[in-house]
Amino acid sequence: MSDIALPLIKDTSRADQRRNDISKWITIALFLIPGMVVFLFFVLLPIAQSGYYSLYKWNGFGPITDEMFRGLKNYRDLFDDKVFWMAVQHSFFLIAGSLVIQLPFALGLALLVGRGELPGRRQLRVILFIPYVFSEVISALLWLYVLNPNGLFNTILNSLFPNYQQIGWLSNRDIVMGSIFLVLTWKYFGFHMILYMAGLQGISKDLDEAARIDGATEIQLLRYITLPMLSPTIRLTIFLAVLGAFQQFVVVAVLTQGGPSNGSELIATYLNKYGIKVLKLGYGSAVAVTLFVITLVFSLSYQRLFMRDEAK
Repeated sequence: MSDIALPLIKDTSRADQRRNDISKWITIALFLIPGMVVFLFFVLLPIAQSGYYSLYKWNGFGPITDEMFRGLKNYRDLFDDKVFWMAVQHSFFLIAGSLVIQLPFALGLALLVGRGELPGRRQLRVILFIPYVFSEVISALLWLYVLNPNGLFNTILNSLFPNYQQIGWLSNRDIVMGSIFLVLTWKYFGFHMILYMAGLQGISKDLDEAARIDGATEIQLLRYITLPMLSPTIRLTIFLAVLGAFQQFVVVAVLTQGGPSNGSELIATYLNKYGIKVLKLGYGSAVAVTLFVITLVFSLSYQRLFMRDEAK
């Protein structure tokens, strides 16, 4: 090959490489730009607007003027409000219930259904997952009928116990949060169980067989093989349960609207009631920013501390 042909071949290969690189970047841009535009206008821009509105006493009508400026007074009023802190406590109640009751029971049932020889496990899996398919509005309306003073729950108890006194499951301030937790558990129990079962399918049964040959008991299999290998799924379900508790709105809004006497108020329902319904958009924006900061700090901290391996 002549010395003149070699530079021409190199130039041609470089041109082809540049065309390939440009084609790749165009493809990447075509896929990224629509999503980034949606993220910008429907996530980042509303967050920035909420931060701006939270500094003013604004009712949502007309332009914002300098006379409406309050600085951080909306946040000061928020943190001085006992109802807000009550809403925060209720959110932590749901979180505690999820971590102590809902997730462990979902994991235990997933072990029975996924690894055990439980009769009718396929049918049970379908039955438990069906509530998650329903929308939160439909689920809340169903339970509104069940927990009504004259509803299905009291009717069954009254037939079993002749001297039973009807209970207002959603009108009694002492038990309303327990009733709401029951509804949320019914709604999301099957979802977490399916996640655990998916994680169990990723664990090779050969490991269990090898451990049994070495004399390991079922408890040792669970402690040293199953749970450690299932830990990424467990961390994920905890993450979803905590975020879900902080952001929960629909079920409570349909069942109780935060009542009775703020006995079931959550942060999101507090925002809707004391920020939007009474046309205090500036105050409501302060609540929204506070909720965003809480969930953001938790998300970043949790992922950094517990989900670092999954992010790799």
